[in-house]
Amino acid sequence: MEALDMNLLVALDALLDTHSVTLAAQRLHTSPPAMSRTLARLRGVLGDPLLVRAGRNLVPTPRALELRYEVSTLVEQGRALLTPRDDLDPAALRRTFAVQAGDMVLTELAGPMLSAVRAQAPGVTLRFLSDTLEGTAALRDGRVDLEVGVIDHTDPETTVRRVLTDRVIGVAAADHPLVTDRVTVAAYAAAPHLSISRNGRSHGPIDDRLALHGRTRRVVATVPTLTSALFAVRGTDLVCSAPAMLSAATLPAMGLGAFEIPLPLPEAAIGMAWHPRNTADGGHRWLRDLVQEILLSSAGAAGPPKRRRVRVAQDTGGGLESR
Repeated sequence: MEALDMNLLVALDALLDTHSVTLAAQRLHTSPPAMSRTLARLRGVLGDPLLVRAGRNLVPTPRALELRYEVSTLVEQGRALLTPRDDLDPAALRRTFAVQAGDMVLTELAGPMLSAVRAQAPGVTLRFLSDTLEGTAALRDGRVDLEVGVIDHTDPETTVRRVLTDRVIGVAAADHPLVTDRVTVAAYAAAPHLSISRNGRSHGPIDDRLALHGRTRRVVATVPTLTSALFAVRGTDLVCSAPAMLSAATLPAMGLGAFEIPLPLPEAAIGMAWHPRNTADGGHRWLRDLVQEILLSSAGAAGPPKRRRVRVAQDTGGGLESR
């Protein structure tokens, strides 16, 4: 490797193209004496004079003519390899992306994302995965290209970008008293609750805030996903929690109503995570920008969050419900 000087290829390409030490020196922004020394090195490396004098000009040897096309191709390939790529054309993409999305995000993300991909990049295939995989390991080994949702793992091997924060609201049937009447801490605590937890845990930030008021709630069941919770709440007297902006379009469609939870709950941070090896990749960057645009558009369509008229205790918790 110490004897390998790739600059010799560039110089050889210029010499074989111009048949002139002076012109090759001008092309490479060097001096004729320096180019003469480079030609001497090339003659020694290749064991051939390459260019020989014929009157006032230099003419290529048979070996030089043999090398000309191959050297030119190698130089062009090297330049293309080391030149930053132009802006990506999504229509030219032919790739499959695995997107791991939390349930509360996937409902808002999947439809608009599929429509955008079919319009902008018809050669792209999307694989939506549930958020049951271990985030860091799946991103590292390539099983997941992009994770979207509440990112609860941070480490040097993961790049995380926060996209938006969403406040937590209560959800119940449209005719539920908590939807139609004034909501108090006592009335909220007394309602039968449905807790959302992938691990089946019924205790979460809501219980911690109720405890500050000396109250507890009755969690009658836990479900693993927001979607299953919304279907379970519909047509019953149960209540559950949900992200306000990301569920704004879903609740009316399901005949559900929303109400303000009279507690100072931590907001849910929605973001994206990926392995650093994909940061500079044009296709992956297009995917990230598309996801961010859709999430922000969804949040904007839901309108700005309402200001809650509650006394805010010191917030040290996190999460939408139980993990």
